[in-house]
Amino acid sequence: MIVRALLLVLVLLASTAAHAQRPPVTEPPGGVTRVTLTHGFDRSAPEGLELWAARTVLGYGESAQGHGRLHVTCTDDPARGRCPQADTGQGPVGPAPLWLEFREQRSGQRIALALSGSLERIEWERNCSDDYWDKAIFPLWTSEHRDCHIAPTGTAAMLVLEASEIVQLVAGRWQGELHLDLRRSGGALVGRHEFVLEIAVIDPARATLHLPAFGTSSGRLQLPLDYRALPLPASIGGSAKLELCLYDGVGAHSPHVLLSAHATRQSGADPFFSIWHEGGGQGPQDRIDYRLRLHRGEREWELDNHAEVTLDGMDSAPLRAVTLPGLPHPVYCVPMVMTLRVPRVPAADKRHGRYQGDLVLRMRLPTRRP
Repeated sequence: MIVRALLLVLVLLASTAAHAQRPPVTEPPGGVTRVTLTHGFDRSAPEGLELWAARTVLGYGESAQGHGRLHVTCTDDPARGRCPQADTGQGPVGPAPLWLEFREQRSGQRIALALSGSLERIEWERNCSDDYWDKAIFPLWTSEHRDCHIAPTGTAAMLVLEASEIVQLVAGRWQGELHLDLRRSGGALVGRHEFVLEIAVIDPARATLHLPAFGTSSGRLQLPLDYRALPLPASIGGSAKLELCLYDGVGAHSPHVLLSAHATRQSGADPFFSIWHEGGGQGPQDRIDYRLRLHRGEREWELDNHAEVTLDGMDSAPLRAVTLPGLPHPVYCVPMVMTLRVPRVPAADKRHGRYQGDLVLRMRLPTRRP
């Protein structure tokens, strides 16, 4: 039984070595190689993005070609990718980060993310491996290799934006452009690799009507009423303003949203909303009616009770940065002002005291996401 087990292991090892194949002979391209990668995800389930899949061969051939010491450099500016600008000579310390800045197209917000990259060396003959691949992992920016009788004759790379890093992007349309220079030992330039990364992020679960004054989506608003003895009859009336910020969960790229409002207690008559005397009662003297109006720049919308209004131009309106719970960076929403106005009524028609009521606003997003 023991002998059979040992034979089985030996057969498997021999079979693995027999089926190992050389990577294809690859001559690194000169000039500029430009690639555009598009990617999209929901922030509730982030997905990483591969620029170079594991063991992407950058160059491989006879030893005289020097492909076994290829390495990558970039700039000191994260707008095009920040990493060492020259060969560092580092040993096999594993993958290392390089930093790339992404810009959101609508808001102009900028966030720098770390991409993880590494190099592997490839043998021409299986001197120290059973599959042509040296097991040592190097940073992208070193020409070092592991000595093993004969120097390696090829280089492969891996470069990825991990899901744990990409999730730092808030909702919106992001773009980054990475420039990497492929070099030989001694720093001679072989060619440039340019990656244009276009990433669309949605976050529908966090779409909200944000109230900046309260830091959340709910709050208590005072609606002061002033008493005027003249002209007769004496009257009461007044108004209050509340700032809203509409966050659509797609970086304010929705062309429009639908907004509705209703009072949780019966109102006097549409299109009015009502607040009621805190002492109770169901009569007209126990109720004060008010109207709602929305303002955004020079645009105005009347908001009637139990009616829905279309707020267009959302994807071109000015923006405001706000902080929402659970997000690593501010998000941008469309600010609006809501005015609550009580038309003047005879003071004698209303009970003296305090009035209160609840108002619920609902935002509905387009069925088709931008």
